[in-house]
Amino acid sequence: MVIMTTASSHSFAPVLARIAEEIERTPGRGRPADYIPALAACDPRRFGMAVAELDGTVYGVGDWREPFSTQSITKVFTLALDLAREGDALWEHVGREPSGNPFNSLVQLEYENGIPRNPFINAGALVVTDRLQTRSSDASGELLAFLRAESGNPALDFDQDVAASESAHGDRNAALAHFMASYGNIDNPVPVLLDQYFRQCSVMASCADLALATGFLARHGIRADGDRLLSQSQAKQVNAVMLTCGTYDAAGDFAYRVGLPGKSGVGGGIIAVVPGRCTLCVWSPGLDERGNSVAGVAALDRFTTLTGLSVF
Repeated sequence: MVIMTTASSHSFAPVLARIAEEIERTPGRGRPADYIPALAACDPRRFGMAVAELDGTVYGVGDWREPFSTQSITKVFTLALDLAREGDALWEHVGREPSGNPFNSLVQLEYENGIPRNPFINAGALVVTDRLQTRSSDASGELLAFLRAESGNPALDFDQDVAASESAHGDRNAALAHFMASYGNIDNPVPVLLDQYFRQCSVMASCADLALATGFLARHGIRADGDRLLSQSQAKQVNAVMLTCGTYDAAGDFAYRVGLPGKSGVGGGIIAVVPGRCTLCVWSPGLDERGNSVAGVAALDRFTTLTGLSVF
């Protein structure tokens, strides 16, 4: 069933209904992330999608109100929160180029002297979280407060079981953090950083929550309450890095198929931005071999095809 929260001059409801019907007929949905035990039991046939307009009007279909594990989607918000604090100085510690390697690769870091290729691979996200931790003393708490405010949902919270599961299986992230610390690119004690990072990735939110929370990027840096978080230039930067680096080592294919800045997470969610128009979030837990939701990418592909809304 499609639900529309308020009236609008342009209803996305028929488009979402058509997409949901097409996705329902899709045979292959991928597999949930089995290397994080707390995510392995998710049903890959689940599907939800939401579109939020600039004024907060939200349209949804399927499981669009069902909370799921946001995982790497939160990297967008910690990047924005830190960029708002320190500006261009951040880019001295993390790059802006696609990696071409798996999101948890150690190899590239050694070639590049402990400077991660971009803020959305795990090494880069650890650097951003570390820098936000230094400036806020509670990076994950800062993130959660932001998401609650922008989504209008004060019930958003961490999933302690997911955080514990990631911590118990977090040796590769620990290795990345220690390696960067050896190059002087990590400020905080590694155990503190890892605790903040795993909590950050464990946030539970729905498609509606995340579509609304991403709205500041469609509004060129303006938050839901009208305050400015990022300059127009900074919002452009975040959107650009999402387009080129937001879907692990499948960013070129995502740009080719979808044509929007996007960021995926191994919980099966993907957020996407149509600057000046709307934001989207889609969720389906079945992943392809590169960690992106199979049904999620297909749904966003259909959305831009049916509506003509794309950055190209």
